[in-house]
Amino acid sequence: MQFSLRWKIAIITATAALLLTWLVKTPPGLLGKMDAVGYAVCHRAPARSFWLEDRPTPVCARCSGTFLGSGLSLVYILRKGKRALFPPRWMMMVFAGFALFFALDGANSFLSALPGLSSLYSPNNPLRLVSGTLLGLAVGSVLAPTFHQTVWKDSLPQPALTSIREGGTLLGLALAMDAAILSEIPLLLYPLAVLSGISVLGLLSIAYALLWILLAQSENRFSEWKELWIFLWLGFLTALLQISLMDAGRFWLTGTWDGFPLP
Repeated sequence: MQFSLRWKIAIITATAALLLTWLVKTPPGLLGKMDAVGYAVCHRAPARSFWLEDRPTPVCARCSGTFLGSGLSLVYILRKGKRALFPPRWMMMVFAGFALFFALDGANSFLSALPGLSSLYSPNNPLRLVSGTLLGLAVGSVLAPTFHQTVWKDSLPQPALTSIREGGTLLGLALAMDAAILSEIPLLLYPLAVLSGISVLGLLSIAYALLWILLAQSENRFSEWKELWIFLWLGFLTALLQISLMDAGRFWLTGTWDGFPLP
């Protein structure tokens, strides 16, 4: 599908108008904008978040791990070329274990918030962070080859992660990132807090770009990133629209940009 110049101008204009409106209506400052991104996808409960001096981070501990882990693995794999196959079966089984750990820790945390019910163990933010990060690595490791399979006509018939060394390097980077978050040192936590919001917007944009490519029946027609720009722009516009609508709906219901008061 080819977009005419008129359509391209309309898409760019709509994006600019929506972005300007969102920037005006959301809390001030860079972290305020990241708060608004997180507000659309996360409960942002202060007790379940890390703190950057006197304020909670834009997303909770579990979402911080999930979105930063997804973004990390996506960038790590995309840098290795157009590898279009999923990781080896044994690695996918490891990722399934990560997802199970995420689900179990999330369920345990949920039980602790219900009156009259007891959790299996005391939930805590370090566990929330690690479980989210491990799931994020799995998500990014599946999303990257899915992207290559959908977009490129010259993708490589190679796994996204080919060896224990590559998987171990990715895991090591993720754990180093978690250690920086757990330190709650402002010099380390501030850029990661900003990146958590950027990761939300980036992952949604890529997912929606893939959806638009499928709707336009334009799979496997691209050779270079510059050929893909209009779909990436459409993905960003759709992601921003989703965030704006969810922000507006939640603010209309609660009247505040603060997170939910969960224990």
